[in-house]
Formats: sequence, structure tokens, C-alpha cells
Amino acid sequence: MGLNSDREAIKSAFLAQHGWGEAARVPLSGDASTRAYERLHPAIGPSLIFMDQPPNAETAPCHPDATPGDRAKAGYNALARLAAGRVDAFVAVAEWLKAQGLSAPTILAHDAVQGLAVLEDLGDDLFAVLIEGGQDEAPLYDAAIQGLVRLHEAAAPTVLTAPGIAWPLLDYDETALKTAGDILPEWLPKLKPELSFSDAAVAEWDAIWAPIRARGAEGASVFCHRDYHAENLIWLPERQGAARVGLLDFQDAVRAHPAWDMSMLLHDARRDVSPQREAAALDSYFKLRPDLDPAQFMADYHALGALNIVRILGIFARLVTRDGKPRYAAFMPRLWRYLDACLADPALSDLKAWFDRYVPESSRT
Repeated sequence: MGLNSDREAIKSAFLAQHGWGEAARVPLSGDASTRAYERLHPAIGPSLIFMDQPPNAETAPCHPDATPGDRAKAGYNALARLAAGRVDAFVAVAEWLKAQGLSAPTILAHDAVQGLAVLEDLGDDLFAVLIEGGQDEAPLYDAAIQGLVRLHEAAAPTVLTAPGIAWPLLDYDETALKTAGDILPEWLPKLKPELSFSDAAVAEWDAIWAPIRARGAEGASVFCHRDYHAENLIWLPERQGAARVGLLDFQDAVRAHPAWDMSMLLHDARRDVSPQREAAALDSYFKLRPDLDPAQFMADYHALGALNIVRILGIFARLVTRDGKPRYAAFMPRLWRYLDACLADPALSDLKAWFDRYVPESSRT
């Protein structure tokens, strides 16, 4: 049998073992990851979600004791502190989120070694889909902010646990933040051949980001979902408060600065978040967290938001040029607009000057 046939046999055996061998299976559309999903329709009971993350499809995740050198040898996931799609990470994070009163899917069965899990089906009412269909976005973003506040007020554990699983919640540290920022100068010229960054330009880039990375690492104090945006949030209006936000794609969680997930939500690569909606969301956040200094938070939000945006720009350039996924190019003009808004902060004048010097407006498309 070929690899696909072998994998299908493993999946079928897993489903049969747990009583879903006769369930109808409907593939769901994927994303940029190595995971695949199907919706299961058992003869009796509600639909379920079947997650398939083939083991060894990605480089290894970061060991908690790994040095920066160790991480460089292990590969991108270790450098960036990504979970490599690991099912045990997903299960452990889901259990912790549910313990906080948040709506992660209930895990009904899993096999971490084989990379398989069956989850509660939270439905198809993604925030992005509902808003595109005309639903008022205000209550959705208000609930999303309530969810972030719940995450940011909880004590971020060192280890996330589930039966038989202990998964470390690592800091989004300077090495990971540097890895994030360095994707753009490596990959943007491959998408935009008119660009060329000299060694001096790259050295200047690194020097500009160094204090921002340090602020991000020093402020790594809260549980960070890391992919908190409208295509990963599901509206559950029958639930209450922050639990109205169904959470997906959280296995890469880290301990990070609270501005990081805020940037993911409000600098959404896949849909326009207006300046008015951004301001309203931030105002709601500050009202719910009166302990914060809004001016300091906004300075960090602009700086780390800029880092997050250039990370995504670099990833999209890589997806287009290396992975042959041209659709990601369509998201990049929106990201450049978000970046311009962050760079309007006078504290980021050196970074703005770098882009003005090395990436002309004609290349920001």
C-alpha cells in the first residue's frame, strides 16, 4: 500500500476503535497547515470533527531546555516555538481553556502518537463568515475582547496538562521574536524581485527590532492563543459572556505579551478591521482591565503589532514563492495598510524610515 492508503487504514482503525467506524465522513476545507479535518456524521447523535495531523509531517517542536543553537539545528518550529501540529498540544491547551470557562472543543478521543483526535463540533458560524454575511460585528468583537481579558487575567501555567499529557507553555522569547521578524527580509525579495536587502540593510533591520524584541520578551506574561482572529473564532450565542467565543487552532499557544493576541485580532490579515472597530475594541479592553496603563499598552501594541504584521507578510511571501499558494498574495495589501497605521507612531520613526528607504510604495502590494 502507498502512504495515503496506510494513513487511511490507521484513521479507519482509530474511528472503529472508538465507535465511529460507520460514521459518514465529509472532508472540510484546509488552511496553510499540515492538518486535515473531516466532519463525522454518526448514525445517532450530533456531528463531530475528526482531526488528522500526520506525525513527522513537520520539524520537531521546541524542547523546554533547548538553547538557541539547539533550536536552530532542530528547525523552524523549534526556533519559533510552534507546536508542529502536535495533537497532545491541542488536547492539553483545550483542557486548560475549558477550565477557564472558555469554549474550546471537548476532546472525545485522541491518539497523540498517531496524530488523530475526535472533537466536539462547534459549528460553522465563524466570525468572518457571519460578518461577511451581514451580521453586526460589534457584539462579536465585544465577545472576542471578553475572551482575551479572560485569558490575560488568568495565571499562565508553566505546564498544560490533560490525562496522560503534560505540554509546556513556553515563553515567546527573543529567539522566537527574532525568527518572526527575520522572515520578511528573507522572503519578500523572492516575491518582489525588485527588492534587494544588503548586509547593511539587514543589520540595520536587526538593530531596529532588538529593543522591540526585548520589550516583547520581558512582557511575556499572559496565555497567548497566538492565532486569535475572525476565521478561528466561532459564534456561540446560546452561551454566556466570553464562552460565546468558540476557539480553534490554539495548539501553538505560548506565554506572550498581551499585545500579541490583540494584534492578531485587530490586524486581521483576512478581513478589514476598520480603525473605528479597532479603537472600540481597544477601549473595551482597557475598561475591562483598569489596571493597565493604556498609553504604555498602545506603545507596545504598535511596536509588537508591527512585528506581528511583518511576520505575517514574510510568511505569506514564503507561502506564495516556496509553497505555490498564490492566494495569500491577495491579503498582503491589507497588511501593508495595518503596518502603515502602526508606523504612524512617532516612537517607530526609525522603522518607518527603514521601510521608506528599502521598500518603496510600489512594492507594498
